[in-house]
Amino acid sequence: MVEALINNFSNYLAYEKRFSVHTSKAYISDLEQFQSYLNTRYNIANIEEVNHQIIRSWIVELLEQKLTSRSVNRKISSLKKFYKYLIKNGLIKKNPMLKIISPKTSKRLPVFVEQDKMENLFEKISFESSFKSLRDKSILELFYGTGMRLSELCSLKTSDVNIYNSQVKVLGKRNKERIIPLTNNLIKVLNEYMEVRKEVANNIDYLFLTEKGGKIYEKLVYRIVIYYLSKITTIDKKSPHVLRHTFATHMLNNGAELNAIKEFLGHANLSATQVYTHNTVEKLKRIYKQAHPKA
Repeated sequence: MVEALINNFSNYLAYEKRFSVHTSKAYISDLEQFQSYLNTRYNIANIEEVNHQIIRSWIVELLEQKLTSRSVNRKISSLKKFYKYLIKNGLIKKNPMLKIISPKTSKRLPVFVEQDKMENLFEKISFESSFKSLRDKSILELFYGTGMRLSELCSLKTSDVNIYNSQVKVLGKRNKERIIPLTNNLIKVLNEYMEVRKEVANNIDYLFLTEKGGKIYEKLVYRIVIYYLSKITTIDKKSPHVLRHTFATHMLNNGAELNAIKEFLGHANLSATQVYTHNTVEKLKRIYKQAHPKA
């Protein structure tokens, strides 16, 4: 009976367009693992026999197998979706998942590039005076110098950059505008780019363009960032968002107030910004272990 219900649920996922193929496969894989556990440990065929104690015992076994709490929570989520489907279609009367509490997950620290490596990016890597090269350099400098998001950078217009007042206007989430100051070096880089931009500009106001004169797109910016970060760091994750994390982490490490970083990043509340303090604490722990004689 359990296997038949899983098959029904699989058909339901395939019919509902809001579930991607990858998500559907993950749900079914988790449920099949649960079914295997029921058959092996309890010899249960009827879903009505499954109570919250049995489900908890499966969760305990998963944790004992050294699965991360994040992976276990995904499997719990799959079970919740499954039981919600069963209840909704009148296939069972009680939902044992209502008594299941997901294990706490450890916070993922933001991935960032070390400060000396970012210095190597702009000081030791040679950028040519061509449109493409100066555009790429401006993109990297702007990400690291302002902490703006990928979508925000792609939507920037030339009118958003105020060279005279050394600032850039950014349109963030929920159409909320914020003003970010620009360093003298960043202004110099942008001025150099704006000069060569005239060669490809085709009556378009967007700041960053493709070599054919169209608005730059996110996938291209991703490729640019990955290409240059690969030259200076071996971290697994390389993306525009890593440069955003790098901006915030370096600002905090060099004495910036958390509230100021919140405003630069365009966060709605301070709790979203506080995650960067964890990186600073971890750095202090490493220094302590290396320097203290009793550590």
